[in-house]
This record gives sequence, C-alpha cells and structure tokens, in this order.
Amino acid sequence: MKSASLDDFFELKATDLGGRIGNLRTKTSTIETPALLPVIHPVRQLVPCNEIARMGYEAVMTNAYTTYRKIRERSRDGIHKIIGFDGSVMTDSGGYQVLEYGSVDIEPEEMATFEEEIGSDIAIVLDKPTGLDVSRKFARDTVEETLMAAKRTTRVISKEDVIWTLPIQGGKFLDLVRKSAKSSAELDFGCFALGSPVEVMEQYDFSLLVQMVLATKKQLPENRPFHLFGAGHPLVLPLAASLGCDMFDSASYMLYAKQDRYISLTGTVRLDQLEYLGCACKICANYSAKELRSLPKEARVAALARHNLAILKLVIEETKQAIWEGRLWEYVQSNARNHPNAVEAFRTAVVSSDGKRQFLERGTPTFKDRGLFIFDEFDLKRPELARYQQLIESLDLKARKSLLILPETRTKPFLKSKIFQEIEQFAGGKLDRVLITSLCSNFGLVPAELSDIFPLSQCTNAFIELPPNDPILKMKKWDNIIILRRLEADDEAKWLEDQILSYPTANKWIKKTSLSSRKKGSKIFHPSKATKPVTVVATSYKEFKIICAKLFATL
Repeated sequence: MKSASLDDFFELKATDLGGRIGNLRTKTSTIETPALLPVIHPVRQLVPCNEIARMGYEAVMTNAYTTYRKIRERSRDGIHKIIGFDGSVMTDSGGYQVLEYGSVDIEPEEMATFEEEIGSDIAIVLDKPTGLDVSRKFARDTVEETLMAAKRTTRVISKEDVIWTLPIQGGKFLDLVRKSAKSSAELDFGCFALGSPVEVMEQYDFSLLVQMVLATKKQLPENRPFHLFGAGHPLVLPLAASLGCDMFDSASYMLYAKQDRYISLTGTVRLDQLEYLGCACKICANYSAKELRSLPKEARVAALARHNLAILKLVIEETKQAIWEGRLWEYVQSNARNHPNAVEAFRTAVVSSDGKRQFLERGTPTFKDRGLFIFDEFDLKRPELARYQQLIESLDLKARKSLLILPETRTKPFLKSKIFQEIEQFAGGKLDRVLITSLCSNFGLVPAELSDIFPLSQCTNAFIELPPNDPILKMKKWDNIIILRRLEADDEAKWLEDQILSYPTANKWIKKTSLSSRKKGSKIFHPSKATKPVTVVATSYKEFKIICAKLFATL
C-alpha cells in the first residue's frame, strides 16, 4: 500500500518497561511520543487551536466525518487551515459516530479519499468499532468488517505522505483482539490503534484495558506507533504508556469542563467541592476556586478546559521524564495508587502468566543511572529483578563442587569487599571449583561473580524479605556447604535452615540440629554415606577462614 515511508518515520530515543520516547515524523511536523492529541471540533471549538499549540501540544485530532458532513465546501482549504493549527493533524474517519449511532452514510473508499483531500497527516480507516456490551458474534463481525474496510481503503490511497492508522477490534473478547491484531499486522499499515476502549475506561475497568492493550501489542511490529483512542484521564495515561501506547486522543478536557469537573494529577474533582486550586497554570494563578465558580457558564467552561489541558500536558511530560530517567515503574505505581482499580491493573500487567512480564522486560534498560527502590513485595517483581533470576539460571556450575555462604557486606559490590578478596588470595587459584555467595536481602544467595551486575548493588530496601526458594541450593547437589553466620541474625539462620531442610538429600540429617540455636563455634553435620552434602557452620570469620583453607587444600 502507499503510505508514508515506514523505514524511518518513527524513531525511538529511550525506553523503559513497555514505554517509549520516540519521534514520529509526519509531512507537517515531528511529534515526540508519548503524545496526547486534544480532540478539536472542526466547527465549534471553544479553545482556539493556536492557543493549544502555545501550550506545547504538537498534534491534535479532529473529525473528518463531521468536516465532510458540515463544511465539505471548505475541503480545498485543507484541515490545518480549517481548524487553525500548524502542527500535525490526525483525522477520525467516523468510527466514533458508528459506535454512537450504528452507521454512517459514507463508504471507506470515499472517506479515505476525503481524508487525503483535506491534507490529513495521520488518517484513520473508517472502521466498525466493537463496543463493550456486545455479543461474541457481533464482535467477530466488527473484526471482519474493519479488516475488509482496511483492504478497501488501501485500493484507493494515492498519496504517500499520509500515515494510515488501522484500528484493532474485538472488545472484551481477547482472542478476537489477538486475531484482529495479527491479521492487521499483515496489512503493513503505518500506525495501529486499539478500537473501542472508551467504555472500558469509563467503567474504570483498567485491568481489562491492560489485557486488551497487551493482547494487541504482542501481535504488532515494534517499529510502528500505537494509538489508544479516547484516553484522557491522569490514571490511564502513565499506565497505558508503560504498556507501549505511543499516542492518545481525548476530548476529556472539554467534556469534563462542561460538567464543571477539574482535572488534577490524581483524577477529577467537581468544581463545587474545591476550596483551593493545587495548580500553577495560568488559570489557577489568576483565579480562586470561588472566582471560577462565579464565572458565566461559557467563560467557566473555557477556563476549566484550559486548566484541564495544562494538567494533561503535565502528566504526559512527567511520563516522558520517568521513561527518560528509567523510573517508569516507580511513577506508574505511585500514580496508580490513586485508585484501587489502577493498582490492580498494573499488577495485571506485571504478573499475568502468559509471558507479559517478558513484554515489559524487553524495553527495560540493562543498566540505569540510578538505583532501584524496593518498597514492598510487589517491587520484587520488577523486570530488572526477573532478569537477574535468568542470569542465575544460566550459570555453569558443573565444575563447582562446594558452596560458600557469607553474610551481606556493606561494601558493594561483594566482589570488592575485603572478605572476598582475602578468600580469593588463600584459594590459590581454585576459585573455579567453589561458588562463593553472599546472603542478600530480597535476593537470597548472590554469586560473587554476579554481585556487580545491575541492580544487585544499586538497591535501596524499605522492604526486606528473603526468597522462599533459593535457586542456588536447588541447581545441583553440593559436596560441601560452608556457612559463615552472624550471631545476631537469627532470621538469616532460620532461612538457611529452612532452605537446607528442603535440599534433596538433606532431610535425613539436618533435622537433628538447628542453625538458629547455635551461639558459637563450628560444627560439621555428618550425613550418612549415601547422602551429601557435608555442611559446616562458622560463627566467626577467623573460624570460617580455617575451615575454607582446609577445604581448598583438598580440592
């Protein structure tokens, strides 16, 4: 099909989780994503487009179908002149009207030709939206009808400088969403979008929204921008961006204003419930809440709309900054805590069992300039920590016969600690026959050779818990396990005892002795001849070195 060149029109600059900062080049301008496109009425627009541009919005969306119906005679002026906007313009083809009224009196080919005629930068195929409360048969039909409309559209496209967008249908039926996305990807459009999410978001069913987005994204090429229709709420934007949504459009700034609703960073508030305005935009700097309420209706709506636009722009900018700094996880989780459904949705994105965690991991940098904060148990599911578990599983332990377990050191990474360097010296070149580990909060046994890998030495923990099942003890049968335990750390001793009790050959002998009850001195627990390992517990570093020296002498 003829469309804008797909080789270089979308360039990524930074990623974190599924979130991406990119440059989307249209024939008119370059849009930095993630980007929110305010929806503009082509005939009755209360806040002028030139003012929206001055607020920093690089692109807007308007309705080509409404333009066709109301002011078709002005089509030669071009959509940019009609709405008074110099940046990029995305045009909706009438899908919203189809969702609202069931049909429109225009065919996909005619609408595609009109969108080209008015100079759209990013044009949308005239689709058949699924909606939410529909039957499976209806949903399946919308998938097929939209794909057919896409094929019909490609036959009449004549301009190569338009980025054509194909909506994905299927609604709440995730298998149909996947089918729609997979079939759409084969048509090689310049941009893809998730159809029919508005009703889902209106019901605050953010978990379903997450599942719909991920079901779509996993089937689409990564070098295409992805658009989420109707997303204009502070709870949704960071969450959706973290899943790989690059663009959003919304009329929420105006719809909320007409309902006397004030958008804040945490949601919306009715104007009559506000005593103070916690914002520094031009509107809030010049009016008090009482003064806003006293304005005439049209002036009040215009003022609220301007404020709402300023807040939504701020949310987008904060989201991009979080991606740039590599702290999108922290930002999304903090933002989600403004509503339980948003928290549940983020957890759905992270812990779903069909490979979605790997989806978030792909965009997460291997190294970040700042460390990680571990606030609670959920933070242990971060992609960076999942990546560490994969490194553990890839270790080659065939030549390692003995396991050394030491306490966590203040010096980080463990490789640079004095205790490791001393062990390295008296090992006499035999370090390749033992695995030296430190017992670290939230990570369990960390091999010394991995201790300098991000984020093991770059974590600040407000939540401390040792993992219930340590992989190092399960990966092979060790001949010897030598433990240096801290007398004051009974929790660590109890954890070690529980881990060794679960060791495949340990149950016959370790039950008789408690690591956590020992106060001083070392002891060798002798298993029967048929079982291993021999486990030694030392409670002083001097004692530990003597035991290790004897071990290395036998290797």
